[in-house]
Amino acid sequence: MIQEKIVVGEGTEYPLNGLLTLPEEPSGPVPGVVLVHGSGPSDMDEKVMALTPFRDLAEGLAKRGIASLRYDKRTFAHPRKMKKTDVTVKEETVDDAVLAVGMLKTDPRIDPDRVFLIGHSMGAMLAPRIDAEGADVRGMVLMAGTPHRLEEIVLRQLRQSGGKGSLLKWIVGLEYRIFSKKFEGLYGMSDEAAKKKKFAGDLTLYYFKEMGQKTASDYLKESGKPVLILQGGRDFQVLPEDDFAGFREQLAGRENTVFRLYPDLNHLFVPAIYDDILKASKDYSVERHIGEDVIGDIAGFIGSV
Repeated sequence: MIQEKIVVGEGTEYPLNGLLTLPEEPSGPVPGVVLVHGSGPSDMDEKVMALTPFRDLAEGLAKRGIASLRYDKRTFAHPRKMKKTDVTVKEETVDDAVLAVGMLKTDPRIDPDRVFLIGHSMGAMLAPRIDAEGADVRGMVLMAGTPHRLEEIVLRQLRQSGGKGSLLKWIVGLEYRIFSKKFEGLYGMSDEAAKKKKFAGDLTLYYFKEMGQKTASDYLKESGKPVLILQGGRDFQVLPEDDFAGFREQLAGRENTVFRLYPDLNHLFVPAIYDDILKASKDYSVERHIGEDVIGDIAGFIGSV
């Protein structure tokens, strides 16, 4: 395995440090993937406590003859600058992923006709949009994605966080009512009105409105690109019985669509310890790694299209 330091967006206002991982002894141009982060600031390994899913994927795929490019997310690398802008997922994720795909396509060691996107969580929600808005990849892998809008997931996760204590239930219930009220009539608001209304922290309601105009399923229905949809059966952030099942229902009959469910894996595609969103920190604090079954399925998909 060969690793080279790269910069996505070099010379722009938001340069992002990254790593290009290549097979040890490539025989001619090899397939390549760009790894797209989930929500929130994240480094190039998509490190969550003791887990490093993007490093696992990069190293595992390199052993199977597939190159990868991963990089620090813009909100991780430039948090102060990003706070001063009316950020949407376009600035936060989409634009940089398009640049990263372009870097792979122009590297002579990479086959430009066999570049793929692998999106995790929110990255999976956005991968079809990234493809449509300039990446133009060969295919996509959606890991723990959802066909629903982001605000629907936010409210659902709040409901899941109700807990058993009466005080916690009351607090979460209050938050749920506040946020539900904020989202009412979201898509009837003007863009300017949505930009003026705060959701929480630095996020405005426009962040949700702009992203929610089209879902991942909407983009995929307009695309004939091959897609592999992966889901952990013990994921408590994105649910197999709702999100994975929703993709199956909404994309029924779509050609070039493959579904894989891993009954014992969690949101980060390692063996789950807990089944409770309130124990996420405990689940993610124990070091584990993405297994050969997941990496093998991804490599097999890339090799078949």
